[in-house]
Amino acid sequence: MYNYDTVTEAIKGLKQRGYTLDFNAQADEECLVCHDTSLNLRPEEFQIDEVYRFEGNSDPGDEMIVYAVSSELHTVKGVVVNAFGTYSDGAMAAIVKHLHRHHT
Repeated sequence: MYNYDTVTEAIKGLKQRGYTLDFNAQADEECLVCHDTSLNLRPEEFQIDEVYRFEGNSDPGDEMIVYAVSSELHTVKGVVVNAFGTYSDGAMAAIVKHLHRHHT
């Protein structure tokens, strides 16, 4: 696993390693959505390859998690960025609970 100091650095590093799509969690359908490609990934169609957590030193709004996700079925890789703590998105939490993390 790589080490990154910032969210921006993590996203840039993951993109360089092939995680090129940007996904958002969609709560009502419990899926990840890439608006650029209109691709929807249900929990059984992708896995979390890596997780990077960033804690805000002074602002709880800076607390973020970057997920590197991949789908063998759709042959795609991408990133999901989500807040945690006070500003967390319940949609991503609902999706993550259905997943198992891929161990390399």
